Amino acid sequence: MQTTLRSDVQFDGTGLHLGEAARLVVQPAPADHGIVFRRVDLPGRPCIPALWDRVIVAPLNTRIETADGISVSTIEHLMAALAGCGIHNALIDVDGPEVPILDGSSAAFVSGFLQTGLRRLDAPLRVIEVKKPVTVEVGTATARLDPADGLSISFEIAFEDAAIGHQRKTLSLANGAFGRELCDCRTFCRASDVAAMREKGLALGGTYDNAVVVDGDTILTPGGLRRADEAVRHKMLDALGDLYTAGAPILGAYSGLRAGHAVTNALLRALFARPDAWAWKTCDPATAARLPGVGLTLADLPAVA
Repeated sequence: MQTTLRSDVQFDGTGLHLGEAARLVVQPAPADHGIVFRRVDLPGRPCIPALWDRVIVAPLNTRIETADGISVSTIEHLMAALAGCGIHNALIDVDGPEVPILDGSSAAFVSGFLQTGLRRLDAPLRVIEVKKPVTVEVGTATARLDPADGLSISFEIAFEDAAIGHQRKTLSLANGAFGRELCDCRTFCRASDVAAMREKGLALGGTYDNAVVVDGDTILTPGGLRRADEAVRHKMLDALGDLYTAGAPILGAYSGLRAGHAVTNALLRALFARPDAWAWKTCDPATAARLPGVGLTLADLPAVA
C-alpha cells in the first residue's frame, strides 16, 4: 500500500549553498500524488515534481527546475528521508530556493516523520523493477544498477585527504536500515573547498554545524565524526535521495564509484531510455516487506536524531 504522513511536519533553517533562511513544511498527500515541491514564496505558488527529468545538473547538490526556471535545490537529504521512511506521497512547501540543510544529514527529517507517524492509503504501490544491468561512466566516476529483489547500495570513494581516504560500504536498505545506518551521516567537504565557494558567494550558510569539514588528516568540525566511515555512508544517503527521483521505489542493486548527484541522475536517464531494462511492478506483500522504511521505528534512530 502507498503511504503518506498523518499530519504536517515543519522544519526551519538555512540553505547550505545559498545561505538564506528557509521554512519547509512537509504535508500529507493523496495516493498517486508522488513527491512534489511547492514554492510558496512565489506568485502562483508553482509546483515542481521531484522527478529525474526535472533535475538540473549542479556540482554540489540536486536541483529540480520548471521549464521557466523556477527551482528548488539541495533536495537530496529530504528525498533520502522520504525514501528511507517509505513515504510515497507528500506535498512540500518551501519559502525559498533551497531546502534547509539542518545538520547536513537526514536525521531531523526522519525523526520528524516518525514522530508524526505515517498513514497507509487505500491504493496499491508500484515499484520500478530493474530488469537488465545499466551502467554510466563520467570521467573517473561510474554508477550501475543491476536486477535485485530489493534495494541495496554499494559505494566506494577515494580522497587524498587522510581524514577521509579510501572507503567502501555495501548495505541492503531493507528492514529500516536507512534509519539505523545512514540517516545521521552528514555531508562533508574540504576546508579549501569551503574557502573557494565563499569566494564565489556560495555556502554562505555553511558552518561546522551542518557539514563535516576536513583539512588533510584533520577533522575541523567540533566533535569529530559520528562514524569512522561517515563520508561513504553520506554518499550512500545522497544516492538514495537521488534514486528516489525515479518517481517510485527501485528494486535494484546500485553501485557507485566516486559517483555524485550528476552521475546518479545520468544513470536514471540511461535506465529510462531503455524500455527493456526496467518495468513497473505492483507490490505483493513479500516485495513490500523488503522496501526501505518497513519496520523502522523511533527506537532505531541514532541518538543525534
